[in-house]
Amino acid sequence: MADEKALEMKNIFKSFGGVHALKDVSFNAYRGKVNVLMGENGAGKSTLMRVLAGAHERDSGTILIDGKQVEISRPQDSKAAGVAMIYQELNLVPQMSVEANMNLGDEWVRKAGFVRIRDSINRAQMLLDEYDLDIDARAEVSSLSIAEQQMLEIAKALASDAKIIVMDEPTSSLTAKEVNALFRIIRRLTSENRTVIYISHRMEEVFQIGDYVSVMRDGTTVGEWPISEVTQSDLIASMVGRNINNMFPKEKVPIGDVVMSVKGLTHRGLFEDISFEVRAGEILGFSGLVGAGRTEVALTVFGAMHADAGEVFLHGKKVHIRSPKDAIAHKIVYIPEDRKKLALDLRAKISDNISLGVLDMLCDKFGFVNKAAEKKLCEEQKEKFRIKTPDMSFPANSLSGGNQQKVVLAKWLSRDVDVIILDEPTRGIDVGSKEEIHHLIVQLAREGKAIIMISSELPEVLGMSDRVLVMYEGRCMGVIDAEDATQEKVLSYSFGRNEEGGTKK
Repeated sequence: MADEKALEMKNIFKSFGGVHALKDVSFNAYRGKVNVLMGENGAGKSTLMRVLAGAHERDSGTILIDGKQVEISRPQDSKAAGVAMIYQELNLVPQMSVEANMNLGDEWVRKAGFVRIRDSINRAQMLLDEYDLDIDARAEVSSLSIAEQQMLEIAKALASDAKIIVMDEPTSSLTAKEVNALFRIIRRLTSENRTVIYISHRMEEVFQIGDYVSVMRDGTTVGEWPISEVTQSDLIASMVGRNINNMFPKEKVPIGDVVMSVKGLTHRGLFEDISFEVRAGEILGFSGLVGAGRTEVALTVFGAMHADAGEVFLHGKKVHIRSPKDAIAHKIVYIPEDRKKLALDLRAKISDNISLGVLDMLCDKFGFVNKAAEKKLCEEQKEKFRIKTPDMSFPANSLSGGNQQKVVLAKWLSRDVDVIILDEPTRGIDVGSKEEIHHLIVQLAREGKAIIMISSELPEVLGMSDRVLVMYEGRCMGVIDAEDATQEKVLSYSFGRNEEGGTKK
């Protein structure tokens, strides 16, 4: 018997300021199934789901839930129709309790107008316990880990008795253990005949958790298939409109002299005795499990964290880097993992974000920005980094994740730099944008830049690096040449196993 449609979205159109975000999109979600929605950044996935959630009002089109047409023009309409959306940027009030967040806007109120706090806490705790969520309903949300906050978002959806639950990139900040816990909850939801719509860029997740998959491209629908009838190559080709035969376009470039050398770098409690060097034209990959200390090492080299011991040399000369300002002065830049919090002003113009990294070069002696020079620089960077936007005066939050990452690169690489530290450069971006970012990294190596690339994606580390430094619990387990770096060896080092089979202390 064919699976029943819990949701049908037909001929959906949505424009923003003359830009068509959705063009005649149709999408189905089947009851009691995990319905994966895929596409490159900017393909329209999140916009379509925001239409369903009532955050955006569609220009035209029809929405049916359980075969009945519904009118959704605001979030209250969506909630009344049994839809809950869990956004990629978690929508919680950190200063309030878990219970208050779960019942926000739907509080139990006595006739006198007072909230029935004890009843609300008990109800919230029962729901958390029922789904084996080890969270105290009385705890303040700010005290929860990212994974616990993600689970709380699901609990909020359950508290509203949602029948259709939309999850937008729910695993982007979770460890493998936390992802498995999330998947157990998703399977329980579908066993209760709830419908899950799951937006993800991670191929391994799609085939692990999905029942159906739909693909969007450039604001339109490409197709819908049972997950059993497609391959990873099929989905990639559908998303980008072409076959990507080489996701990791690493090429041999001349490796020059040592640009930066780090000796005995230590920050007590986080990492100890880290030594490495990186040469001109080289991509040095940093691998290891989450919490191994990779980002902390990078932040210390960049001067954003202090070192308790150790030395940094540039071109053979010892340098003292006590702040990011010192690092930038020494031609070292750091592209952070969390571009939205640490690298961009999302409300500012795209052009302002790019010029922010070089204001000292664009200002005259009186401190005024040379607007003509700024415009010329931004247009050059737009072209060089292929930033897709109709207007550089649009805010940065109008861009897809991949294009936001390009803006961050354009900002820092407007300067003359020698060392580039890339922390998870392709996290949360689609497969097509990943390919473009990888080509940009190779181009930078070709230009003689010394590149440190931190990545949790093992294929990326192996496919892009000349050498791989592997960390485990704050220590360097070893540096492996590309030709000797296998998945098995890197994973072995990541779990603290050395060449002799012992554990490094």
